Amino acid sequence: MTTNLIVVLPILLLVFLIILYVIPLGLWIQSIVSIGFGKIPILKLVIMRIRKIPPRQVVDGMINLHRAGLSDVKSEDLETHYLAGGSLQKVIYALIAASKANIPLTFETATAIDLAGRDVQEAVQTSVYPKVIDCPETGTIRAVAMDGIQLQVRARVTVRTALDQLVGGATEETIIARVGEGIVSAIGSSKSYNLVLENPETISKTVLDKGLDAGTAFAILSIDIADVDVDKNVGADLQIEQADADLKVAQARAETRRAMAVAEEQEFMAKVQEMQAKVVEAEAEVPRAMAYAFREGRLGIMDYYQMQNIQSDTEMRQSIAKPGGEESGTQPPGETKPPTKKS
Repeated sequence: MTTNLIVVLPILLLVFLIILYVIPLGLWIQSIVSIGFGKIPILKLVIMRIRKIPPRQVVDGMINLHRAGLSDVKSEDLETHYLAGGSLQKVIYALIAASKANIPLTFETATAIDLAGRDVQEAVQTSVYPKVIDCPETGTIRAVAMDGIQLQVRARVTVRTALDQLVGGATEETIIARVGEGIVSAIGSSKSYNLVLENPETISKTVLDKGLDAGTAFAILSIDIADVDVDKNVGADLQIEQADADLKVAQARAETRRAMAVAEEQEFMAKVQEMQAKVVEAEAEVPRAMAYAFREGRLGIMDYYQMQNIQSDTEMRQSIAKPGGEESGTQPPGETKPPTKKS
């Protein structure tokens, strides 16, 4: 008998523990005390165990929602959201925080935000406590006024989460890009950079009036210009670059004209050399022609000497007509020797 008890008691103890695990009596009693009888039946807790849903999270969530006055949320809703892969704790805390801050947030909207991958708890916190975004996150925004002066601007954007637009709404990057575009446009339309330096709030007002938060998950509360610095004179730099480009074009054209002139000169000198070669060739034919004339009897000795005298006179007159007659080997004017005629 004693041996049978030693064997049976551990088995009974194990069966009792399994029953306590499958049937969470403690959670059931806690739900009855906190919420009321019949809100979460014990059979539903057993079904949660079978469906691998943690009963503790569902019961604690129902208790917190009931204490916060959100008794319209049912345990089936929490089970469905858990099976969909959502975070029960974040959704419950977000609903409670929104209710205390008088922010309209339904359970369907909260679960949709959570399942969309957004942090619904952080979204509610941002709705209660607005967030400040640096625009841009690093560096500065560069914009050029109409007078050609470039400015460097840093801005801070105060936003609040729009819970009704959080699902499908654009993120902070879109807000930063739109605000930067608006600042560049506002500065670009300013006639002078002095106006921007004197009244930077006009940029904030101009940008804020454009409704840059449309289609985003945030509502822009204010845009504040944190810093404005003068960068450089872009207009003057552009004029200098244009002048350099014009100078290079003019130099290229002048080089082209010079090359064409050199080519024309070389062509002319080639023609001159060709003509000189022809003259030399023609002069070489003169003795042959004279010899032929002597042989044929068409030219006599007296004719030849007379032609030589004429040629000497011609050369002398040409040397006298040129300046520096002494350097050229001829006598200066006034001391010319009359040519002698040979008979």
